[in-house]
Amino acid sequence: MHGMKVAPSGVTARRDTMTTSTSLSAAKSGSALMAILFVTVLGASSVFLTGLAQSQTLHDAAHDVRHTTGFPCH
Repeated sequence: MHGMKVAPSGVTARRDTMTTSTSLSAAKSGSALMAILFVTVLGASSVFLTGLAQSQTLHDAAHDVRHTTGFPCH
């Protein structure tokens, strides 16, 4: 019995399980927050840059994207 490890039971086992699930929840909410922040910054940047661009510039960019992706535009 000296070299054998005994699995925790009772209160200790429940405490270990709760600690693990709590840290996993915190990791999930942290990555969700980063995703939300990234999408918000990307969307705000798109709106801001589109608002400042000249209409001809936007037309040319859309036209180039259509040619690049293989969609006909003429």
